[in-house]
Amino acid sequence: MSRKYEGLIVLNTKGNDKGADDLVSSVGKEMEEAGAKLDEIQQLGRRQFAYNARDLDGGHYVNYIFEANPDVITKIQTRLKLNEVVHLQHYQRLS
Repeated sequence: MSRKYEGLIVLNTKGNDKGADDLVSSVGKEMEEAGAKLDEIQQLGRRQFAYNARDLDGGHYVNYIFEANPDVITKIQTRLKLNEVVHLQHYQRLS
């Protein structure tokens, strides 16, 4: 049963030669390869953290809205943990 989810992902753009748009699309492709069907990608832009985390002072926030089966969320989280560009990820089910 496919459900609608929202995934907030913070990207580490520090020291990357690629632009933010390339990083956003590559993460989206990884999500699709894991089994998600992307509906919308909202780039929220670069924001400063309240405190430095892992030598970072900020990150590029992206909101992915997608449809997937509940077991796909675990696959996505596992894949993106291995991606050094992804600093933080959070998922929630939409009503």
